[in-house]
Amino acid sequence: MYCIQCGVKLADSERVCPLCGTVVFHPQLTQPQGEPLYPADRRPSPQVNPIGAQFVVTVVFLLPMLITLLCDLQLNRGVTWSGYVVGALLLSYVILVLPGWFLHPNPVVFVPIDFGAVMLYLLYIDLATGGGWFLSFAFPVTGGIMVITTTVVTLLRYLRRGKLYVFGGASIATGAFMLLVEYLANLTFHTPRASLWSLYPLTVLGLLGIMLLTIAICRPMRESLERKFFL
Repeated sequence: MYCIQCGVKLADSERVCPLCGTVVFHPQLTQPQGEPLYPADRRPSPQVNPIGAQFVVTVVFLLPMLITLLCDLQLNRGVTWSGYVVGALLLSYVILVLPGWFLHPNPVVFVPIDFGAVMLYLLYIDLATGGGWFLSFAFPVTGGIMVITTTVVTLLRYLRRGKLYVFGGASIATGAFMLLVEYLANLTFHTPRASLWSLYPLTVLGLLGIMLLTIAICRPMRESLERKFFL
């Protein structure tokens, strides 16, 4: 006998489903005596309301923001150090909590949003400290990493095959991007002499990318590794 509501198997002696509480079909019929299949006190655990949980988490983030702002305003008569704390909390909220408001959050959409939030936070720090390094360094570096990351996430989400090509190409692109990072750092912060540190990640990531592409192209090698590492 099976429950007409949830489909779980029931003992012939049971009159009510122990999991969903549905009355067994034809309860007026005489039920034979027997041992139930499930404990009588076992009930499904209540599900947590996702909207309510998101609301609680939002309040948890808002409270320290308000407390920090009030303390800063009372002590310094203005927004000084509290801006960094509030900005960090807002950034954490956008990255960790904001996708939870959606039933099926798409990483292709939220990855650029996360990087956009990082850019805004860096812009605030630059303006608050008068550094003048946002447009010449932080913006192009963060934007380049955003482009590489978003491209990888998009390809992995919508392509069923060719993951090794994606990771191999991303590794080579990241290594080459390190050259631009070093150039922008020297240009922005006026480094006395070029150390050419970008050649090290370029070499390592380039070799890693070439290895991944070689494995992807060579089918016998790829199949051997898949059997060996249970991929």
